[in-house]
Amino acid sequence: TTTTTQRHIEKKFTDCKETTTHNNQSKKADTSSRSNKTNLIHRRLLNMAGRAAMLVNLGTVVMTVLTLASFVEGFGVNWGNIASHPLNPDIVVRMLKENKINKVKLFDADSWTMNALAGSGMEVMVGIPNNLLETLADDYGNAKDWVKENITAYMRKDGVNIKYVAVGNEPFLSAYNGSYLKTTFPALKNIHRALKEAGHTDVMKATIPQNAEVYQSANDKPSEGDFRSDVKQIMLDIVKFFHDNDLPFTVNIYPFLSLYLNQHFPVEYAFFDGNGQTIPDNGKNYDNVFDANYDTLVYALNKAGIKDMKIIVGEVGWPTDGHKYATPKLAEKFYAGLMKRLAKDVGTPLRPEKLEVYLFGLLDEDMKSILPGPFERHWGIFRYDGTPKFMLDFTGQGRKIVPVAEKVCNT
Repeated sequence: TTTTTQRHIEKKFTDCKETTTHNNQSKKADTSSRSNKTNLIHRRLLNMAGRAAMLVNLGTVVMTVLTLASFVEGFGVNWGNIASHPLNPDIVVRMLKENKINKVKLFDADSWTMNALAGSGMEVMVGIPNNLLETLADDYGNAKDWVKENITAYMRKDGVNIKYVAVGNEPFLSAYNGSYLKTTFPALKNIHRALKEAGHTDVMKATIPQNAEVYQSANDKPSEGDFRSDVKQIMLDIVKFFHDNDLPFTVNIYPFLSLYLNQHFPVEYAFFDGNGQTIPDNGKNYDNVFDANYDTLVYALNKAGIKDMKIIVGEVGWPTDGHKYATPKLAEKFYAGLMKRLAKDVGTPLRPEKLEVYLFGLLDEDMKSILPGPFERHWGIFRYDGTPKFMLDFTGQGRKIVPVAEKVCNT
């Protein structure tokens, strides 16, 4: 039987088709009556085209430069699909383009999604699920096969612009009780080796997206940052391998979870408005938990003897339901502050430079586990059907505009 959502999508297709047919008929009927008037106007405009053309062209160039310069270059989005009615990937790719989003992070290498991204030019981080880590760790041949089928197959003209391969997803999360401690690093090494043998490491890097839980601070100040004691040795081994092979460290940072997990956490410290407390630390001042968390990692890396490793924020976002602080209003506030920061390229106190950040997430996923909390299904900037949930200016200019919604077809 046809579900309500399927009927909704089918109606959109029908409405679009009928609208397109009607518009085309109207255009044909109107063309003749307008042609004489258009020719008259055209002749008059030609007489004015001298100096005006120069001014218009100059203005167009200036406006184009300003528009292109306004887009935030360092951000992408996470595209998950744990949903009962996932959108057609072709529709999602079009929606990404219309919102000028040119980087996307995936949690697997689904062929439908990958083929939809082919020829788009978007930078892609392809994910390897945690349930594949053991297989990839045990046998290098499995890693070679995975790379051949999920990476090399798309490295063609008009293929997929793969920039990163994410080995696992938050594998050292304490909630996993060490399930992936013995397989993550071997899987990383095998995937990196397979990418290198296939000739891909000049254009893409392997990484491991870790939850910020893998490091901590004894007094909540960044300068006391160090890797969590139960994973410290394996983390030191991994970051040394990263350093030796010029691979980035990927971390997921969630200011919302600071509020969720600690009822005494200062609310404004989760946002970027500077309205909360300021924490001084080693000559640096921290007025938001994102900066403090990021720089806690920087200090942890410094203590490991690594000063210049590239850091990618693999996930950062704000949910809109499932908790008293999970609301569209607060999500709008969080993203507005984040995008303004990214547009200014101010970085963090320890690293005042352009950040590479992937927003989490693009769409709601109504089939995700709610064990972490009911909010888990509501991280999307867009609802599952592609409609936006709050105002968000992806250019970082703070304009009160709504992201471009999905379009089942073009009229």
